[in-house]
Amino acid sequence: MIMQGCVVKQNWMVSAALLLVGAVSGFTQTPAAAKTPSPLEQTLIASEKSLIEAKKKNDGAFFKRTLSADFSLVGVDGKLLEHQEAVDDLGDSDLVELTPYDIRVVAVSEDAAIVTYDAIVRRKPEEDQGPPPRYQHFSSVWVKQAEAWKLTFHQATAAHWGDW
Repeated sequence: MIMQGCVVKQNWMVSAALLLVGAVSGFTQTPAAAKTPSPLEQTLIASEKSLIEAKKKNDGAFFKRTLSADFSLVGVDGKLLEHQEAVDDLGDSDLVELTPYDIRVVAVSEDAAIVTYDAIVRRKPEEDQGPPPRYQHFSSVWVKQAEAWKLTFHQATAAHWGDW
C-alpha cells in the first residue's frame, strides 16, 4: 500500500511539473511576426490608397489614367453605374473622412486581383437625406493592362444601416 502511494505521488508530481513547463513555455513564446506584404500587395494597397485620396479630391486626372475603359461601380445604394456615369460618381468632394482598415489583397491571376477593406466614412449630409452609412465595406477589382494596373470595378456596401 505504501508503494502504491509513492507511485501515485510520483505520477502527480510528474504531471504537475509537465503542466508547469508547458505553461511557462507558453508565456515565453514570441508573438508571430507580422506578414510582410508581397510586391503585388504593396503595389495594389498603394494604388487603393491613392484612389481614396483621388475620391476625396474628385481628381479627374487620376481617374483618367487609373480607370479601365470598361470601369463600373456599385454604389452604397446598390445601383450599378457604368462607363462615364461611374467615373462621374466616383469622386466625392463632400467626403469628410474615408479611413480604410483591414486591407487585404486576393490575387486572382498574375494580371488580376481584388482589394477589399473596411472603412469609416463621413460625408456632409445632403438636405433631403441623412449621411451615408458610417461603416462601409469596399471591394475593387484591379487588372494589369499594358504593364499598368487599372481599376475595372469598385463596390461600396453598407456594413451597418442606421448608424448615422
